[in-house]
Amino acid sequence: MKTLDRRAFLKKSSAALTVAGLPAIIPSRLWAAKGAAAPSNRITLGFVGVGNHGTKVNLNNFISNSDTRVLALCDVDSKHLAQAQKVVQKKYAESKARDTDIDCATTKDFREVVGRDDIDAVVVSTPDHWHVPISLAAIRAGKDVYCEKPISVSIDEGRILSDEAKKHSRIFQTGSEFRAQHNFFRAAELVRNGRIGKLHTITTYLPRNPRRPGDSTPMKVPPELDYDMWLGPAPWAPYTKDRVHFNFRWILDYSGGMICDWGAHLLDQAQWANDTEYSGPTEIEGTGTFLSEGLFNTAVDFHIEYKYDNGVKVICTDKIQKFSGSIRYEGSEGSIYTRYAGKILEAEPESILKSKISPDETHLYTCPQGPERNLLDCIRSRKLTYYPAEVGHRSSTACHLGNIAMMLQRKVKWDPKKEKFVNDDEANRMLSRPMRSPWRL
Repeated sequence: MKTLDRRAFLKKSSAALTVAGLPAIIPSRLWAAKGAAAPSNRITLGFVGVGNHGTKVNLNNFISNSDTRVLALCDVDSKHLAQAQKVVQKKYAESKARDTDIDCATTKDFREVVGRDDIDAVVVSTPDHWHVPISLAAIRAGKDVYCEKPISVSIDEGRILSDEAKKHSRIFQTGSEFRAQHNFFRAAELVRNGRIGKLHTITTYLPRNPRRPGDSTPMKVPPELDYDMWLGPAPWAPYTKDRVHFNFRWILDYSGGMICDWGAHLLDQAQWANDTEYSGPTEIEGTGTFLSEGLFNTAVDFHIEYKYDNGVKVICTDKIQKFSGSIRYEGSEGSIYTRYAGKILEAEPESILKSKISPDETHLYTCPQGPERNLLDCIRSRKLTYYPAEVGHRSSTACHLGNIAMMLQRKVKWDPKKEKFVNDDEANRMLSRPMRSPWRL
């Protein structure tokens, strides 16, 4: 495992990001690869963000596919890099699939990954405020992308990302296993095919944000962390351990709390079952408690209601924790309830679950092997993934709309076609956010 020559790769990446004509197809070496792929036709991957989820979930899941080769790892924390490095070394040593002429490089600068012309796809598992900048750089460098949900921290930047993925003909997967989990897939397909009658209400039950305020006391930056790069496009702020890594979720500069964390899973399910995954709500209102002191400033005790043009109401709440991580669909002729933990799937009446979807009905798109396998297959076929950039943008938008309504403390009206608030300058100013120099989209 060797470290990249930083100066050489920065020079190389700068050139790659300014090329106007990027390839819209995958290299021919990958066309017909099947089964245990030879080294020449494996999909080569670079990972940006190899912390807890980036390594334990994404790296492990991708590397378990025999038709992949991990060429580069990137993280601003050298401890994360060392842990991920061990995973790669162990896997290739055990499988005896390691090529003697290939090493997996490590770096703290994502530009050294996206600038490599021998990498086919980039996996982005960073804090949310880095999702769009890194994904855009990869797309513009001709890479396909797997990006953790939510794919953005603002609605406008999500629109830019989706448009660029389409413009450059790149395959994009929003990171969520929910569409691959059978109980969620089955529930959405039953609802889409009218098994509970006319759908009228969907309730998503989310986990709670932490109740503690977070310690904002400035601390010395640990030697293993490139803190300035961790902040990136976000506003400068003094280092404290409660700001970085897992806890970024509870700070609005970097994320949007559980509404963006779990909401990107469950609100996506709601829009999928409601057949509005390429659209969105038209009215949003919500209430939430914001802590008056401390570091964490995302809403706790939240309850948001979305209305759609087809008359369906979607509720996003953390009020009933015994249902945390679940979704309930209610219709004129029955209801369906499904939960992530335990893969629970229930219906009233129970006979709904025995229903078969006929060939001429709506069959939803999934991949039981998960989002990682789906991306790899789509890299070869050049077909849309089951959670592509536009859908990822629309589900992230629903999350952001909920946060905006709560922060404004009033109902807002949304035009999902124009992606603007209706006659609401105050709300429209919240569609984007400034970026700290020198970062820009």
